[in-house]
Amino acid sequence: MDYAYSILMGIFALALWAYAAVLALTGDYKMLPQRAQNSVKPKDPKKYARALARILALTALAPALSALVGIWNMWGALAILILGLVITLWAGTKMMDKAE
Repeated sequence: MDYAYSILMGIFALALWAYAAVLALTGDYKMLPQRAQNSVKPKDPKKYARALARILALTALAPALSALVGIWNMWGALAILILGLVITLWAGTKMMDKAE
């Protein structure tokens, strides 16, 4: 059980990447949660879905890097996760501004 955190974060990152890949390939706006569909009405739903898929794939880097660091140091992994999420979500908001 020494590597439980790393395994779970790795699975979470893979699941995010899989969802981002399917969303990018299909461009189906209906794959988003109903709450998100109701609050955002994009001009081009397919373009919006693909832009969101890029941001999801970018955000999945944080738990993936955290899983790798978690093999050696748990506190470092938590720091990487928090810092990585802050940076990737900030970058994602900047990318989304350009997408609309």
